Amino acid sequence: MSVLKDSIVELIRKTSAEIPDDVQQSLLASLKREQAGTIAESALKIIQRNIELAQSKSQPLCQDTGSVIFYVDAPRDFDQAGFEETAREAVSAATKAGYLRQNSVDSITGRNDGTNVGPGAPVLHFHQHRSPEIKVRMMLKGGGCENVGAQYSLPIEKMKANRDLDGCRKVILDAVLQAQGKGCGPGILGVCIGGDRATGYEHSKHQFLRKIDDRNPNPELDRLEQDILETGNSLGIGPMGFGGKTTLLGVKIGVLNRVPASFFVSVSYMCWAFRRQGVTLSSEGKIQQWLY
Repeated sequence: MSVLKDSIVELIRKTSAEIPDDVQQSLLASLKREQAGTIAESALKIIQRNIELAQSKSQPLCQDTGSVIFYVDAPRDFDQAGFEETAREAVSAATKAGYLRQNSVDSITGRNDGTNVGPGAPVLHFHQHRSPEIKVRMMLKGGGCENVGAQYSLPIEKMKANRDLDGCRKVILDAVLQAQGKGCGPGILGVCIGGDRATGYEHSKHQFLRKIDDRNPNPELDRLEQDILETGNSLGIGPMGFGGKTTLLGVKIGVLNRVPASFFVSVSYMCWAFRRQGVTLSSEGKIQQWLY
């Protein structure tokens, strides 16, 4: 298991310290759009300097290394219990090495044992597939952006938001407006239309595994994603809420079936420090390929 543990520690290090290329390209494009000499341009330049320093020093992009979330796709005979044990050991080792802040506390006592390991920490999602490969993707989601997530139950009369895509559009944009400069923008939205209160939020976070520049294969959802991205960036909120043309870097929307009595729209928000990375592993646990 030492090979697998070393691989997971390296995955954590890279996720914490290095921004994915698709996110970096989006941030650079945003910097070009902002007017020279504005606070928005200055904020994005500081973000870029932060990215450069974190990578060169192999230190966390943000002091809030957030919740540690793993998504594991594996074949039928994969040892899930063994992987979870090793992942917990790797998280503890990565914390000791400084790749993660001592960031997980007991919710009742507030006690922090300095390991980032405890009930529900780290979070692991397992998915069985028929491919022989083992794919491990992970995400570090900070508390600031987690705090501005939102969930709506349609219809909402005061917003004139009905149970249709226009109603979904209204509440998603409302979530952006309510967040304002909170959550360390420019941000990325992960959205789920449908599901229940739990699965909706879970699926909205799963949207963050998509690349910034991909397009939704569903034409209606693709139009909605592009519309919300354009409209959100026209609100003038800008980086860190300082004003400007870049409020959102991307919008990713998924759909789950629902029961007729419920129509939830769940919105998760990711900060500019979009720490998401993944690997494919050999059967021995060695890294074979980086996914982002």
